Amino acid sequence: MKSSPSEYDVVIIGAGPAGCSAAAILAEEGHRVCIVEREKFPRYRVGESMIPFTYFPLKRLGLIDRMRQSHFVKKYSVQFVNPCGTTSQPFYFSSRYDQDVAQTWQVVRSEFDQMMLDHALERGAHVLQETQVHDLLRDADQRVCGLRILDPSGKPGIIRARMTLDASGKEAFSVARNGWRERDPHLNKVAVWTYYEDAKRDAGIDAGATTVAFVPQKGWFWFIPQHNNMTSVGVVADGKYLTREGVKHPEAIFKREITENKWIHRYLSAGKPVGPYRATSEYTFRSRYSAEEGLLLIGDAFGFLDPVFSSGLLLALKSGVAAGEAVGQCLKENDLSPDRFTEYSRDMCVGIENMRKLVYAFYNEDFSFKDLISKYPALGGDVTDCLSGDVNKDFSHLWDKVREFAEIPEDLPYGQPLTREVATAPAPA
Repeated sequence: MKSSPSEYDVVIIGAGPAGCSAAAILAEEGHRVCIVEREKFPRYRVGESMIPFTYFPLKRLGLIDRMRQSHFVKKYSVQFVNPCGTTSQPFYFSSRYDQDVAQTWQVVRSEFDQMMLDHALERGAHVLQETQVHDLLRDADQRVCGLRILDPSGKPGIIRARMTLDASGKEAFSVARNGWRERDPHLNKVAVWTYYEDAKRDAGIDAGATTVAFVPQKGWFWFIPQHNNMTSVGVVADGKYLTREGVKHPEAIFKREITENKWIHRYLSAGKPVGPYRATSEYTFRSRYSAEEGLLLIGDAFGFLDPVFSSGLLLALKSGVAAGEAVGQCLKENDLSPDRFTEYSRDMCVGIENMRKLVYAFYNEDFSFKDLISKYPALGGDVTDCLSGDVNKDFSHLWDKVREFAEIPEDLPYGQPLTREVATAPAPA
């Protein structure tokens, strides 16, 4: 059964922060935008800690005042804790940035993502919730020209659009359809997490700090305070470590690992776990291409990175804003060819690669930030900038020095648009 197609300038797969950022930018410019979302909001997501440079895409979207008026916990710092329970001196973002940037937030994603969706709707975007994307719609030349969908009742439909944005998260709908998923050769960790009510917190401005608490073999806990006395807490490590001795149930893994860090054990003992124990694994990847005729990837669909430095929301918001601006300009000029998104793609890859290098160093047994800064004190600013989300700086000097302590990777050769020249180039001999 066929239904009459809907016509838009842009259709977006997914109503997460990347998709809603792009939708808001495009809709406020007067473009007809439709977001297709398979779930009904509000809905659950993990990835709850912001880093300082999220300020800039939030400011571009006009959301800073709304964030300041929210009840999200204010985050001023990050601290690290060794397995014996000894904490580092908290790093306060105000030591390097002015107050607008230095104070960020710990969010509950169901509430933050609802705020983002409401903002896109206020700007004029249209949304279809509980609507499944069945396939990419292609014309006779195989250019993506919209989506085939199933509405909440299962009825098929078609949405035609001049441009399709894939913001479907790490499931990466079009990446899977096109066979573009390229896994990172080493960053294949397992995460197990849950939530605690009334866990212990530090006093004053330290109450909202993100804590990274180490366990053996370069594993680590995240400890993220949230409002209503809730705390998001999870452990990340190699699968072989977490499933040692045949332990595979998420709750059993989590409860065992609590005992591997005295600070985590002490702070969680004051509260009680609530909700299910969740797990995910082998999640780091990059898309082989960022775009093709009629299609552009944004957010986690472009590439998903290990969460140790809380870069997910930054990259989602940043890519959504950048993609919205780039697509808007291309619509005005009536040129949506893939090579128009080369600069966008390059900027995204540079940012991801800089953070990826720091993640690789973090997981190396021979590396510590303390040793690096002790030997090269002048590098403290560069490390801080990268960790805070200023990821498009030239950090080549930093990487030269980090290589004295740890092997770090070359850039992955993925993430540029699939132009006609690339598609028709002969295969290497």
